[in-house]
Amino acid sequence: MTTTTDSKPLVHAVNVHKAFHGTDVLKGIDMDVAAGEVVTLLGPSGSGKTTFLRCINQLEDINGGRIWVDGELTGYVDKAGRLHRRTNKDIARQRREIGMVFQRFNLFPHMTVLENVIEAPVQVKGVKKKVATATALELLEQVGLGDKPSAYPSQLSGGQQQRVAIARALAMDPKLMLFDEPTSALDPELVGEVLKVMRDLAKRGMTMIVVTHEMGFAREVADRVVFMDAGVVVEEGPPSQVIVNPQHKRTKAFLSRMRQEEAAHAEALVASVTENAEALAAIAAADAEHDEAARAAIENARDASQQR
Repeated sequence: MTTTTDSKPLVHAVNVHKAFHGTDVLKGIDMDVAAGEVVTLLGPSGSGKTTFLRCINQLEDINGGRIWVDGELTGYVDKAGRLHRRTNKDIARQRREIGMVFQRFNLFPHMTVLENVIEAPVQVKGVKKKVATATALELLEQVGLGDKPSAYPSQLSGGQQQRVAIARALAMDPKLMLFDEPTSALDPELVGEVLKVMRDLAKRGMTMIVVTHEMGFAREVADRVVFMDAGVVVEEGPPSQVIVNPQHKRTKAFLSRMRQEEAAHAEALVASVTENAEALAAIAAADAEHDEAARAAIENARDASQQR
């Protein structure tokens, strides 16, 4: 949650435009994010949420507008009102200040958990391996994986791999964390463990912009919810306003659809749990029947032996 009263935003985006092959994806996005603030971006697929995150982190070049992070213009230098492209080295320096967690974990499969987390600090920032290792072990404890430094990604669940990805991003000591639907590729029972780590980050005052469809997380953790559709910001405000009492018809339609999907998902989850419970009960009953039959056979054998 917001922990600062500084009026200067950490992220300041003005009239951001982005097009792919002649199709406008972002159509003039204006957005400020204060230091320590948690902002969630909601909206249907294709609304420009992920593209906006990628523009902040300079994984995509914007076609118009400007983005500042911590007071520094990203990607360009303003000289007398004219923009000059920064060098690749300077852009890489700016990217190091921003952590990003993607839908897919993208861990190095041939490296252990610890090696994955220390790779960037050592190779990119020049941190000594001993220092990076100590920090990495602390971060793994923070994300609930203190017992997994020697494990390989293939030995972890999807939720555990995503938590390693979060620790890896935090290892660079970022000013800002960007999350692009970090739970969308996970099985339902693994979503909670990743959201818990993100809640803890919010409590620690990490500035976060989160693209998500997790309504519960947005209601509970976000300071502000921004609803995007067709490349524009349609509605924004506190969760109590945008999620509970939306004003725009597009926001209302999207949230209605999301609630229907959540209800259907909950029903499917209950059905799955019930089915599993019934299957376990049937197995237990079969085992009990087998045990009873075995005991009866032993008794019969004993009686036959005594009769002889």
